[in-house]
Amino acid sequence: MVITPEPPQPGRNRRPTLADVAARAGVSTALVSIVIRDVPGASAQTRERIMRVADEIGYRPDTRARLLRSNRSHLIGVCFGVQHAFHGDLVGGLYDAAEKSGYELALSAVTATRDEPRAIASLLQDRCEAMILLGPQGPPRYLNGLTERMPVVVVARAVRGIDVVRTADDDGLQQAVDHLVQLGHRRISHIDGGRAPGAAERRRGYRRAMHQHGLDAEIRIIPGGLTEDDGAVGARQMLAEHPRPTAVAAFNDRSATGVLDVARTAGLSVPGDLSVVGFDNSRLARLAQFDLTTVAQDAERLADLAVARAIDRLDGNPVAGREQVIPPHLVIRSTTAALDE
Repeated sequence: MVITPEPPQPGRNRRPTLADVAARAGVSTALVSIVIRDVPGASAQTRERIMRVADEIGYRPDTRARLLRSNRSHLIGVCFGVQHAFHGDLVGGLYDAAEKSGYELALSAVTATRDEPRAIASLLQDRCEAMILLGPQGPPRYLNGLTERMPVVVVARAVRGIDVVRTADDDGLQQAVDHLVQLGHRRISHIDGGRAPGAAERRRGYRRAMHQHGLDAEIRIIPGGLTEDDGAVGARQMLAEHPRPTAVAAFNDRSATGVLDVARTAGLSVPGDLSVVGFDNSRLARLAQFDLTTVAQDAERLADLAVARAIDRLDGNPVAGREQVIPPHLVIRSTTAALDE
């Protein structure tokens, strides 16, 4: 008596495999592989049956494993910081751009307990063919050293000797100050980003704009940083000054939300008593509870250019220049208004 084994049933905690699909469909694993890879060798009826079974049992191809088995990994490593709300927007754009070009992403995050060298080292072990670094803080010599191992594209920071895709940060602060001056503000402060990538350029843009409007005597740069807490500390210092500023341009949207919280807790009306501008146009700025006027970076364009440059380097295509600079634009919402004095 011949006993036919029952098709294996994927367990709750086990991902369905090619073998599971083959057993359920009554075909060989090799035939399932042909269908899943969409290559010739199976009839239309067989393809339909296998794809139906795969859908029924929840089989999904392991794209990462397939790529790693090929001669090229087609993996682009991405190092990003969890403290940057805008990095989340960039990662979304990078996924879209990579997928359109037939590449996959390997992500590695910088956190409070996981520094940048460790995050980058993880990518170097992951068979990545190229690397995209979002706002890296490592010294230029270290970053340039990475280019000896693979193509590297830096996003949101100017670094000599490396392919860079960034926003014109100084122009962004210029637009913010121009907007506030047009509303009648003169006492305009800037809560900066400390040593964060882009912070020096934004400070320069703020100073230049204030000078162009004849407001040199009103220039006030307050130490800040990346987070809501940094913005809150800067806001408390700013609001203790006499006379108090009537407007502030923050380093980023997270910092700006910290300013909003302190101002409203102090009983100030935004924008009646204080106009606030952020930077990035991150998802945070677009929330109805903030509705933040902000300087928008074009995350989709930055991501497209970064992926395209990485692939051009991999394919040996000619590239024009090391740096691509994208202009930002101001998005006016409800946290800025004409000065009423």
